[in-house]
Amino acid sequence: MESQDVPPDGPGVHRGFICASFNQDTTSLSVGTKTGYRLFSVTAVDKLDCIHEGVECPDVYIVERLFSSSLVVVVSLSMPRRMNVYHFKKGTEICNYSYSNNILSVRLNRQRLVVCLEESIYIHNIKDMKLLKTLLNTPTNPSGLCALSVNHSNSYLAYPGSATIGEITVYDANNLSTVTLIQAHDSPLAALTFNASGTKLASASEKGTVIRVFSIPEGQKLFEFRRGMKRYVSISSLSFSADAQFLCASSNTETVHIFKLEQHSPSRDEESPTWSAYVGKMFTAASTYLPSQVSDMMHQDRAFATVRLNMFGLKNICALATIQKLPRLLVASSDGYLYIYNVDPQDGGECVLVQKHRLFDFSEEQVEQKEEENPEDIPPQLASQSYAATVALPSTPPSSTTLMGYSEDGGAQKGEVIPEHEFAEGPVCLDDENEFPPVSNQSN
Repeated sequence: MESQDVPPDGPGVHRGFICASFNQDTTSLSVGTKTGYRLFSVTAVDKLDCIHEGVECPDVYIVERLFSSSLVVVVSLSMPRRMNVYHFKKGTEICNYSYSNNILSVRLNRQRLVVCLEESIYIHNIKDMKLLKTLLNTPTNPSGLCALSVNHSNSYLAYPGSATIGEITVYDANNLSTVTLIQAHDSPLAALTFNASGTKLASASEKGTVIRVFSIPEGQKLFEFRRGMKRYVSISSLSFSADAQFLCASSNTETVHIFKLEQHSPSRDEESPTWSAYVGKMFTAASTYLPSQVSDMMHQDRAFATVRLNMFGLKNICALATIQKLPRLLVASSDGYLYIYNVDPQDGGECVLVQKHRLFDFSEEQVEQKEEENPEDIPPQLASQSYAATVALPSTPPSSTTLMGYSEDGGAQKGEVIPEHEFAEGPVCLDDENEFPPVSNQSN
């Protein structure tokens, strides 16, 4: 699952909360806080286990975990140009890298680690953190919008191909070459995400009214969903279900939409002629001579299911997961809570809230109240700089001899070469992933 950061934004935001992201298979939630970061297991509905609390650096605004391994990438507001890679269970640093501009986002799979700056992108080999490619002078991307396929066999990377229109560049991060350019929207891009296999890419523009799904690598439009017509909204996250049958979208409104990706078979309509099928055929015929805007409207599908949040205007991220054998929608909100909803995969409709978990304990809530009575300075936000970054400068020279392993076999220590077996069949086969097994329809 692609994850997206949730920056603090306005009233209702928990004072300790800075960002949140789900890991690649939605089995774990990472939260950046004023004191560090927290990792939670989200493999059960009724309990939210805090796996780890990191206090290596305060004011963490990026935290990304590699599947259920002990590798975690952290960036702090105090050093926004420096990326730290930790083995959190051993409490040790694997390596760190410094860049010539602020880090806006980090994406990773078992093959690649991608660092996105405002006008450049850096692609590392996750096995030894070697810098493989620098994409310089990319279109201005102030939010660091990008998506990386979690399927390491293709490692597709998507990022804005323009700062003024909704063009997507799809790049092969394994073979280090451009795959295709997709003209997705008229307005600049606001959200991107791949499905688990990297064969579909969903996008939304800054207007937020239409969400489109494209085939990868071809770039052909497969689906078009209308989120709403009445107002423009800011889409904060998009996420596919593991089987790519559903796509959820959250925004700065109180509604989360879930769309169903189903092809309407014309042969079935012919076999069982109905009034709706007849009208559908008339629309299809009419669309050949009606204005393109009207024709597009006819082919847009509405939400299959929805969630009404008890908040408005708060940043959040959403994800679809199978937990305890049932489909769920997870919403991590900047109010400091994780909300879990049941989703009816047959009938859709309004989803039911089944659990609400605090991301901060009660004592921290009390501290937060005291801080509101005696407010202190809020951590400085990232200063945007317009010049293109030209080179990544590793604080510690990144070579296999200075990296330590991050498996749970007793592992390599700092200064040793990472054992090859950690990367067999994967190329990364992390021994400790079994502690928090990935969600799958078969086993859960």
